[in-house]
Amino acid sequence: MAGVTPGPPRTLFPRSARHCPASSLCAAALTDDIGRPPQCSAEARAAAQIGGVEVRIRGCAGSESWRSGGWNCNTSLKAGAMGRTYLVEEGIGQYLTELSTKVKPYVTGLLIGQCSPQRDYVIRAVRTPPKEQQQEESVGPPKLASLDEEWITTHASQVSRMLPGGLLVLGVFMIASPELAKDGQNALRKLIFSVEKSLSKRRLWKPAEEEVSDRAALQICSATKKVVCRTYDVQDPKSSAKPADWKYQSALTASWVALGCTVNVNIHIPLLATSPNHDLEKNTKNGLNRWSKQIEDSVFLINGRVKDEDTELLEGQKKFRGNTQPSTQFSDVKVLTQLCQGTGARSTATVQVCSGSINLRGAVKCRAYIHSNKPKVKEAIQALKRDIINTLSDRCEILFEDLVLNEGPQKKNFGREYHVLPQRLFVPVAGSIVMLCDYKFGDEAAGEIQERFVEMLDQPVQAEDMHIAEDISTVDICPVTESPSETQQAQLTKANLLLKLQQNMGMFLPRFLLWHSRTCSGPFQDC
Repeated sequence: MAGVTPGPPRTLFPRSARHCPASSLCAAALTDDIGRPPQCSAEARAAAQIGGVEVRIRGCAGSESWRSGGWNCNTSLKAGAMGRTYLVEEGIGQYLTELSTKVKPYVTGLLIGQCSPQRDYVIRAVRTPPKEQQQEESVGPPKLASLDEEWITTHASQVSRMLPGGLLVLGVFMIASPELAKDGQNALRKLIFSVEKSLSKRRLWKPAEEEVSDRAALQICSATKKVVCRTYDVQDPKSSAKPADWKYQSALTASWVALGCTVNVNIHIPLLATSPNHDLEKNTKNGLNRWSKQIEDSVFLINGRVKDEDTELLEGQKKFRGNTQPSTQFSDVKVLTQLCQGTGARSTATVQVCSGSINLRGAVKCRAYIHSNKPKVKEAIQALKRDIINTLSDRCEILFEDLVLNEGPQKKNFGREYHVLPQRLFVPVAGSIVMLCDYKFGDEAAGEIQERFVEMLDQPVQAEDMHIAEDISTVDICPVTESPSETQQAQLTKANLLLKLQQNMGMFLPRFLLWHSRTCSGPFQDC
C-alpha cells in the first residue's frame, strides 16, 4: 500500500483471523467492553443454533486461551448459511493500521479486488480523498450524518476507470471512533448500494446470473481495533447483513494469471437528424452499446487455441506452489468478431436520416488478471471482454468530460472535428504482477498522472514506472456539409427514401448518411 513495505504478520487485528463465520449468531465470537471473550454458555450455544446453524466451540474458556492463540471456532453450517471468505493482501492490514491512527472521527474507503465462486480476493484498500471543506469543518460533535455519499460514489467511479479487467470495487470500509460504531453498519450498507448503483449506470455489459453479487462492508473501531466484516447482496434491495471471514495472506497475487490483447477499433456511429442538439455523448454511448454486443459474441483464442469455457485455464501448465515472488503467467489472446449477428438469421435494411456521424478509430491495449485457484476459461474471457468494453467506454467519457470543461456546452451547429482519445498507461503494483491503469491526454504532464494516482488510489508512482501501451486513437465527428432544411426533410417521406435507396443501391444518398445492416458471408473477421 502507499508508503508501506511488507513486514511481519499483522498484530493489529488478531481477532479477525479467528473470527467465527457465524459471529452474528455465536455469542462466543464476540468480546466484552475490554476486549475479552465471554464465557461460553448454554444461552450462547442455543442462540448459535438459530436458523439451522450449529456451532461447536473449543478452547474459549477464558482470556488466557484467547491471548495464547487457543481460540478455535469450528463451524458446521447448512447450505446457504455459510458467509463468504475474503482473502486479503497482508499489506492492507498495515495500511488500515496507519489510517486508524489518523482517524478524526472517521475515515471511509473502497475495497478493490476480484470475485470468484469459491472466495473473494481483496488486493487493495483505498481511502476516500478528503474534501477541502471537510478539512476546514472540524467543529462540533462528530456525526455520520455528515457522510458525503455523492463524494464517495464519485470516487468509486473514478477508481473503477483505473482498474484492469478482473478487478472491481468489492465493497467499502469505515474506520470510526467508538461513539460512531453503533451507526456504522447502517452507513456502510447505504454506501454499498449507492456505489453499486453508480457503477452499474456506467456499464455497457450486464452481470451474469450466476455472478457473485455480494459486496463487503468492513467496519473497524479506531480505539479497540475490532474488525467486523459483513456482506450485502446488491441485487436485493432488501438484503440483510451476512457474516464473512476476513483473512490476511501474504503474496496474494504473486502467481495470478495475466491476459492481454490488442483490439483494432473502427466504429461508425450515425447522428440522427432527430437527435436534439446533436447529443454526441448519448449517440456515442448508443453506438458503443451495439459494438459491445459484438465483443460479447466474439471468439477468443488463448495462446492461439479455442478452449472450452468450462475447462481450467491453467490445465496442463506447471503450478508453482508456495511461490511468494511475482511470476508472470501471461496468456496472449486474439479476438475474432462475427461479421453478422447470427447464422441463419435474416437481416433487414433500415434507412435513417442523419445529420452527421462519429467515427472511432484506433488500436486499444486490453489487459485482465485472474486468480490462480483453478480459474475457469470463462472467468478469464469474461474479465478480458469487460476490459475491452470498459476501456473504450471510459475513454469516450473522459473525452466528453474534457470537452465540457474546456469548450463549454456543445453547440447546436458544429463543423468537422478530430479529437484524440486519451492513451492508456499501466503502472505496476509492488510485490504483485497486477498493474493498474490510467488515461493520459497528449498535453498532460507525468506529474498530473502521478498526482491522480496519489489522490485516487493513495499510491505514489514514479514517472519511469508509467508505461504507455498504445498509439493514438481518434474520434472523427463529421457533419453533413449541406444540411437540408426542415421543410425539405418533411417532404422526404418513407416512400421517397425507399425509391432513392433503390436508385442508389450501394451508394450513399446525396446529402444524407445512411445506417443500414445487410447480410454477409463468412463466420468471423479478425478484429
